[in-house]
Amino acid sequence: MRISLGYELEVRGRTREVEQQAFRNVMDQVVLGDRLGYDTAWFVEHHFTRGFSHSSAPDLVLAAISQRTERIHLGLGVVLLPFQSPIRSAERIATLDVLSGGRVEFGTGRGASPLEYQAFQRPFEKSRQIWEDSLEAVLAIWEADGEPISRSNEFFEIPDVAVYPRPAQRPHPPVWVASTSLEGYLAAAKHGYHLLGMTMLKGIDDVAEDIAKYRAELARNGFDPDSRRVALMIPWFVGATRDEAAEIAADPVLWYIRRQVNLVTPPDYYDARHATHRVLGQLAAGMPPGEAMATLREHLMVVVDDAEGSRKAVARIAEAGATDLILQAQVGGLAHERVCESMTRFMTEVMQ
Repeated sequence: MRISLGYELEVRGRTREVEQQAFRNVMDQVVLGDRLGYDTAWFVEHHFTRGFSHSSAPDLVLAAISQRTERIHLGLGVVLLPFQSPIRSAERIATLDVLSGGRVEFGTGRGASPLEYQAFQRPFEKSRQIWEDSLEAVLAIWEADGEPISRSNEFFEIPDVAVYPRPAQRPHPPVWVASTSLEGYLAAAKHGYHLLGMTMLKGIDDVAEDIAKYRAELARNGFDPDSRRVALMIPWFVGATRDEAAEIAADPVLWYIRRQVNLVTPPDYYDARHATHRVLGQLAAGMPPGEAMATLREHLMVVVDDAEGSRKAVARIAEAGATDLILQAQVGGLAHERVCESMTRFMTEVMQ
């Protein structure tokens, strides 16, 4: 099980000073993660989500981090390809790969916010097609290896141009696709892409069923399921005791949950089980902290526990078919010092 870090870059406060400190904190945390042995630092891309996520330019944050770290991989989780030309996406990701010495993990997805599509003047109902065409174009640019390439599309043009720089990794960084729906899982499997998922909306048991279907679809399309990685991103806090963990992290986690279930709605939001767990998440957000944490813990939508409980949760996630665990250690305005303590405890106590 590879252990990584995941960041929404929440800002719990309105002042510029709080916002700027949040950026400094997460950069320091990734530097610590580099020393502790975390595999990858993943940063999302969201727009217009005040408080919930100020990570609108993750490639810039990761470029800065690349100059302060030596080993940890840099995960774009994910690049929202429909919102800019594939040329710009290919250039910026390749530049980050060069600056980091070939440490980029390229995650992509189409986004889940109609507001983002409105602001960037793209039709939300065509989100899947725009994303698929954009991803094909980005990969074609890299595979051209500096030779001219042409593409013509309703939403972009590549007019027989050579695109530079080329990625440090050949032919390009690993490709991951993010999804919360079974349809998205199967679409990723058809192309042999690695998978980025979460338990926040469905819960671990339903996600395990979808992972099994993803692996079966990989095999049907001629890919070795054992060669493809599945990462699940989960808010996680490790305390000295289970009670201490809940006392410290319940409020930040519930603050985050309220915004996650209300601000980010997946485009394919029609799966009955998915909808059930979304309602469950909303109900949990309104419960007293003890009840809410019990509900969320039961489905491994969050893990707030001691080292022993965290070990059991890791085992359950592995049984579900995940190869990678992405800890959202910095969640809901949790104090920087507490985040660092939890990150350290996870690697020195949970994984030992």
